[in-house]
Amino acid sequence: MGINYLKGGDQFGCHRVITPKGALPQPAEKLDNNVDILWDNEILVDVETLNIDSASLTQIKEEAEGDEAKIKEIILNIINERGKLHNPITGSGGILTGSIVYIGEKLSKKCVLKKGDRIVSLVSLSLTPLKIHKIKELKCDIAQVEVDGQAILFESAIYTMLPKDLPLPLALAALDVCGAPAQTARLVNPGGIVVIIGAGGKSGILCAYVAREKLGTNGKVIGIGHSDKSIKNLEAVGLCDSILKLDAQNALLCYKKISEITDGRLADLVINCVNVPDTELASILMCRDRGKIYFFSMATSFTKAALGAEGVGKDIDMIIGNGYAKGHAEIALDILRKSEKIRKLFESIYC
Repeated sequence: MGINYLKGGDQFGCHRVITPKGALPQPAEKLDNNVDILWDNEILVDVETLNIDSASLTQIKEEAEGDEAKIKEIILNIINERGKLHNPITGSGGILTGSIVYIGEKLSKKCVLKKGDRIVSLVSLSLTPLKIHKIKELKCDIAQVEVDGQAILFESAIYTMLPKDLPLPLALAALDVCGAPAQTARLVNPGGIVVIIGAGGKSGILCAYVAREKLGTNGKVIGIGHSDKSIKNLEAVGLCDSILKLDAQNALLCYKKISEITDGRLADLVINCVNVPDTELASILMCRDRGKIYFFSMATSFTKAALGAEGVGKDIDMIIGNGYAKGHAEIALDILRKSEKIRKLFESIYC
């Protein structure tokens, strides 16, 4: 296969946008995923595994009615149609792991990577040009897909080397949501009340660990899970002062329960880590006036959140879950190194 090398690529990857012209790669409808033509500010990766965003995979499974062949077909159709894994319903993607094949000349002098290095991309698959030749194995229970394919990282991309002391599926699971614990560390104040919705999932548990550390002895962590499995996960790690099995789509019930156990104070901070829609109002009602909500969930409708808060007269700060925070990868991986309980739980799920 002959590869053509071009110069002058945009640092954000706009030279790969097919439609609409002038868009950045993430909101673009379609990207050029041709790996036979590479720019001097791109990195080509042989892809091993895709870690699909939880909200995206949940939606795909529902559309496919749980049929594995249909799930694979939907994933491939999205990539073939859009040149990237950008779920048109949820708007989200995931991350990937793979080995470096090519580093553009413009990047080679300032890039610490070298050919053959195994990395995890820390930018979304919703903006990453991706070509998949074959899905080797679909692991719906852990949202990971083993593939044969290639991806292109732009000059502005962030990534990290695969850690040598942690198994790949374990590291990938933590790195997929590493923005959540890093941002949580900035938002928690000692002595406060933190409510985590979707607390039994991987992002929720990592957030609970950070919240527990930051709150001190006078603060409280309240974990909300929807399934028996998530409740067992929370019990196993022992980070919450209270664990509630609630449907976060039932806003009034969530409000009543949190009001009861906080004596009407409500939460200083609500962290939303769910993978289903329509949990915005539960988050809002459980938060006190002038409190904060951190929407890490990619299933969040920010229209519903903004108008919902207005509709119930709540003066609160609502924060969009940025997938990037300085040092976020190491923060998430260090939790696995420090907490034996979390590592054992994650190993039982992902390894």
